[in-house]
Amino acid sequence: MSAEAVLSNRPVEAPSRLLMSGNEAVARAVWEAGVRVAAAYPGTPATEMLECVATYPDIYAEWSVNEKVSLEVAFGAAMAGSRSFCAMKHVGMNVASDALMTMTLTGVAAGLVIAIADDVGLSSSQNEQDSRFWGRFAHVPILEPADSQEAHDFALAAFELSERFETPVILRMTTRICHVKGLVGVGLRNERPVAGFHKDVGRWVMVPSAAGRRLPMVFDRERRLRAEAEVSALNVIEAGSDRRVGFVTSGPAYMHVRESFPEAPVFKLGLSFPVPFDSVREFAGQCDTLVVVEEVEPLIETELKAQGITVSGKDILPQSGELSPQVLKPAMARLLGEALPDSARAAPMPVFPRPPTMCVACPHLGVYYTLSQLRNVTISGDIGCYTLGFGQPWNALDACISMGASMGMALGLDKGRSASEEKQKIVAVIGDSTFLHMGMQGLLDIVYNRGNVTVLLLDNRAVGMTGGQDNPGNGRDIHGNEAPRVDFATLVKALGVREERVHVVDAYELPVLLRTLRDETKIPEPSVIITSQPCVLIKDYHALKPYTVVEDRCTGCGNCVDVGCPAIHVTRRDRVTKASGREVELAFVRIESAACTGCGLCLKPCAPDAIVHVDTLAMPIKVVRKS
Repeated sequence: MSAEAVLSNRPVEAPSRLLMSGNEAVARAVWEAGVRVAAAYPGTPATEMLECVATYPDIYAEWSVNEKVSLEVAFGAAMAGSRSFCAMKHVGMNVASDALMTMTLTGVAAGLVIAIADDVGLSSSQNEQDSRFWGRFAHVPILEPADSQEAHDFALAAFELSERFETPVILRMTTRICHVKGLVGVGLRNERPVAGFHKDVGRWVMVPSAAGRRLPMVFDRERRLRAEAEVSALNVIEAGSDRRVGFVTSGPAYMHVRESFPEAPVFKLGLSFPVPFDSVREFAGQCDTLVVVEEVEPLIETELKAQGITVSGKDILPQSGELSPQVLKPAMARLLGEALPDSARAAPMPVFPRPPTMCVACPHLGVYYTLSQLRNVTISGDIGCYTLGFGQPWNALDACISMGASMGMALGLDKGRSASEEKQKIVAVIGDSTFLHMGMQGLLDIVYNRGNVTVLLLDNRAVGMTGGQDNPGNGRDIHGNEAPRVDFATLVKALGVREERVHVVDAYELPVLLRTLRDETKIPEPSVIITSQPCVLIKDYHALKPYTVVEDRCTGCGNCVDVGCPAIHVTRRDRVTKASGREVELAFVRIESAACTGCGLCLKPCAPDAIVHVDTLAMPIKVVRKS
């Protein structure tokens, strides 16, 4: 079935339209397309796609240990003749690309769609890379929906395109599409026969000789895809009465263009790679100036210029962030020599600062409080909630770049230190899911190369940052069913860490944690400290009786504030001069008992024992502070 047929033949017996986010709409289309296998690793803004897929019947869905494995699982299903689906955030394809760059040579036997969610604007990511590059790199088509309805329709079209050209297809999403809701017309499931796996070593075994024979097929496929792009119903020209500027755009940038310039002609690319050069050249004749509006890199702009088509783009538009009307309108005004719109002159509204922090009673709070007490330590961090340890009040994280990198960076810091840093302690901090994702290899490298590194493995039994998803470390699968659970102590010993250098510590027992850290950082060999307490947002966590502050006992020492728990509020700050003449600041506090879960982290550093359980007070205490 062609893309045109997919877009025009939605079953009439389907339910009425549903309110869906882009992620939910893709999941619905995956079910409708007859997909049998779906795999992913959670990562914002892509996470909800697989979560929603897992709620549909007839689909095997799994959280894989990383994106590379998830793509390999989906590819295996496609080899077996079953339609399959894989989802990840943009940085996930960095991990999965090793598989992608070879499966573009093999092609697929059944439809394989890879949804990649780009975080334009860096809402929750360490970079803002543009996943459209992967289409050019791997010579596979890219579809870019602009709203929830198109997310649904384009996902269906992607499966048809995948099978017609026997290629993986990338569905490029962005945060704006993933999380914004709209009404979506949906259909029913189209059950498809499973062809089964057909042995063909010349296709499926990619040794150099076989790969070389398949390269011409890849280039021929791209030629045929380019011809497809010229006639595809996914690419739409919208005429306009204001011919001064015409726009070539795709994805959510189209919505911004249409909102900003409703009378302008627009070439909307749904199938954005390969670019239909002939159609764009013809469209250029409908306007005086052609502008490419794309998020975020100038890919289409560069390709059009290489074809001799005169366009503007990143010479007038920013190369990062969303291209909202507040960005587009001033840029076009400058291009046309017009006065700037009033919105461009208005000062941005001041917003009360809300620095990110960890949750009340988060088991990572005590870890970073303890690390902040150490001296002469360099801390290599990783991706997760615990990345927030770099900020106030802990200031206990010195580096963080990508999933699992804490291990390799720590080894490099050890091996690359100067003679004057010989006594500097090297600590790597990594979460349980991140360790399983890409940290195990790094620890093996530390052991193999005799690194002097202490590893803090924070086991909170969840992929906490993306919503508490299950992983092999908590003994449940994506449906909440019982599954084999990794024993981290056994695992790290199997990777070569000596048994006496492996410790499992309660994350809330600060004295034990501090003592263990001090001891292990003195030992010149690899060691692992596993902190074990569940994330406070999952069902494994059980709240205890909350605490409160007896205010007339509080001396303002501020030690509890340094733990960083959001339930602790500073009510007053005073500056006093000690007998030595040194001026210090006192911080008097209260605990928001309705938020407190009774973890007890704040008790350990409280010098005057001013923190007690709420029910230990026989009656409310009238606050009479001594002068």
